[in-house]
Amino acid sequence: MKSYSSLYCGGGYRGTIFPAPNFNPVIDAQMLGGALQGISCEKDMLIDILTQRCNAQRLMIAEAYRNMYGRDLIMDLKENLSEHFKEVMVGLMYPPASYDAHELWHAMKGAGTEENCLIDILASRSNMEIFQMKEAYSMQYNSDLQQDIYSETSGHFRDTLMNLAQGIREDGYADPAMAAQDATVLWDACQQKTGEHKNMLQMILCNKSYQQLWMIFQEFQNIAGQDLVNAINECYDGYFQELLAAIVLCVRDKPSYFAYRLYNAIHEFGFHNKTIIRILIARSEIDLLTIRQRYKERYGKSLFHDLKHFASGHYEKALLAICAGDAEDY
Repeated sequence: MKSYSSLYCGGGYRGTIFPAPNFNPVIDAQMLGGALQGISCEKDMLIDILTQRCNAQRLMIAEAYRNMYGRDLIMDLKENLSEHFKEVMVGLMYPPASYDAHELWHAMKGAGTEENCLIDILASRSNMEIFQMKEAYSMQYNSDLQQDIYSETSGHFRDTLMNLAQGIREDGYADPAMAAQDATVLWDACQQKTGEHKNMLQMILCNKSYQQLWMIFQEFQNIAGQDLVNAINECYDGYFQELLAAIVLCVRDKPSYFAYRLYNAIHEFGFHNKTIIRILIARSEIDLLTIRQRYKERYGKSLFHDLKHFASGHYEKALLAICAGDAEDY
C-alpha cells in the first residue's frame, strides 16, 4: 500500500520537509525532554527539531520519548505550550491521516461547523487518503466520519461531502464521447438548477476520474463558452458552490488551489490561523514548495513574506520553518 504522503510524488510536486540525514531519535528525544522539562520551555529547540524532521521521523522520536520518560510527547507539548504555537507543534506530531481526522473532528464538533475545513480536506484527497482518514477517524474518535458529516451538514452540500467521503472516484479512465455528454449535463445543471440537476452535477464531479474530468472541463468550455468555475459561481451560492468550485480547482491543480486558500486565509479573513496551520502541515511533505511557487506567481509576494508580515513570535518562526523560504523570500 502506498504511504499517505507519497501519493503526489509522481506529479512533479515537491514538499518543503524531508527526512533529516544522520537522524537519531534517541538524541532528539533527549533534547526535547530537556527543552520541555526545564524551568522555562526552550521553544526554539522544539522548532529546530520538529520542523526539520519528516513525519515518520517525528513518530520515531515520540516512541523514543515515551521509552525514555514514560510520557506522551503530544501531551507534554499540549501542557507546556499555548495558543497557535501549540497547534503547530502538536499538529506536526500526527501521522497525515490522523491529522486530517483530527481536523475534521474539530471542524464538526466545535462550536459551529467549520465548513471550509471540510471542503479543503474532502475536495482534495485521493481515494486512498480518504480510506486511511476514515480509518484514523474511527480509531481516534470511535465515530463514523460519514455519519458525523450527515448529522453536522445539510442539503446538497451534505450530499456532495457524503459522496466525496465514500472515496470511490474512478481512476485513470477517459472517454471523449462520455466527456461531451457529461459536459452537456453540467451545462444543463448550471441553467436549470433543479434538485435532480444538482445531484447529477455533484455525481460527475465526485465520481469521474481526474483524467475524465479534464476532458469534461474542456468540452464544457466549448459548449458554454465559459469556464466551469465561473459558471458554478454564477449559478450557485453558499457552501455548495464553494465545494463544487474547490473540486474543479483541485482537479486542475491542487497547489494552485491551496495557494489561493492560503492567500484568502492571510489577507481576507484577518489571518485565519486554523486554515494556515492546517494547509502548511498537511502539504509540507507533498507539494508545499510547489504551492509557494504558485503563490508567488499569482500574488507577486512570496508566502514566506506574507507569513512573516502577519504572524509573530515563536508561532511565526514555526510557520516560516515549515514554509522554508528561499533567499529572495526574506
